[in-house]
Amino acid sequence: MHIAEGFLPPWHAVAWGAASAPFVVHGVRALTREVKADPESTLLLGASGAFAFVLSALKIPSVTGSCSHPTGTGLGAILFRPPVMAVLGTITLLFQALLLAHGGLTTLGANAFSMAVAGPWAGYGAYRLLRGLGVPLMVTVFFGAFAADLVTYCVTSVQLALAFPDPGTGFLGALGKFGGIFAVTQLPLAVSEGLLTVLVMRLLMRSSRSDLVRLGIAKAKEAVAR
Repeated sequence: MHIAEGFLPPWHAVAWGAASAPFVVHGVRALTREVKADPESTLLLGASGAFAFVLSALKIPSVTGSCSHPTGTGLGAILFRPPVMAVLGTITLLFQALLLAHGGLTTLGANAFSMAVAGPWAGYGAYRLLRGLGVPLMVTVFFGAFAADLVTYCVTSVQLALAFPDPGTGFLGALGKFGGIFAVTQLPLAVSEGLLTVLVMRLLMRSSRSDLVRLGIAKAKEAVAR
């Protein structure tokens, strides 16, 4: 879920905004360098942002009465690395807050930290680790997207547990409750997002193979083979 407008205590909202800001500033510099160094990547950058916007705008009711949704940040993190995705993800969240009442301005920092910072870094870490072990590309893409989605919701659970600890069991009790609620729908959603991201990557291998080779995602012979 995106944490709703006004849901967090003010100092929590400020703290998460401060925690997210350095990543976004660094991401703006990384994005600027990327565009200057490789103007041809603009279309893929736009597609990565659109992918995250569309997927994360899909609100799916869970059996627990809460809502879950995909994040779509794994693809951009794999293609352009997490700093760039910090910017694209934050822009996505800002537009959703303004246009769709999905999330909010006061909770933008918290939502950005979970979906635009923590999720992309986790997804990229999983992708790079498996790629370094020689795992096939599409398998690494699946687990990268899966990790980006799931870690986003783990961080959101931590944020909510810190803001609203259980009266009896404190932070850990609240973390178990929030995490348990999200797990019901988020685990299958993470699997679905991983599979969808693999399909998108396969399409890119066919339609934009030279771009993927240039970005270091695939080798020339690998791109042709797929």
